[in-house]
Amino acid sequence: MGSAVSSLSDEKYVSFTTFRKNGERKSLPVWIVDMGDGTLAFTTGSGSWKVKRLNNDPRIELQPCDQRGRVREGSTVTTGTATATTDSATFQSVRAKVDAKYKWMAKLIQFGGQVAAKIGKPGQVSDCAVIITLDS
Repeated sequence: MGSAVSSLSDEKYVSFTTFRKNGERKSLPVWIVDMGDGTLAFTTGSGSWKVKRLNNDPRIELQPCDQRGRVREGSTVTTGTATATTDSATFQSVRAKVDAKYKWMAKLIQFGGQVAAKIGKPGQVSDCAVIITLDS
């Protein structure tokens, strides 16, 4: 599991797959960071569909991809579970690691979320951490 964590955390984007109530897969690209404790994580808005799906079914799949979500040919799917939390300390810890890895891109996305919130689209603000535990 440790090598899967480091391998996936080395990726710029991973396809993060959650499951609808009917079992249908929904995938999208996300940034990913290694939390140093055997888990991976990213930040998102607590009102996002991926968080709503996780609240119904914690199963996830990860696969290296590009920024548009196109999975890398020949890459393998890694399975696990994920939980979403708005705990401030956890969120700040994940955000610090995202900021360190993605630098100016992370700041640009955070700024965009703040602008969206000011014009009436509060769902765009990252206020939630998604913590991923890979299957053995």
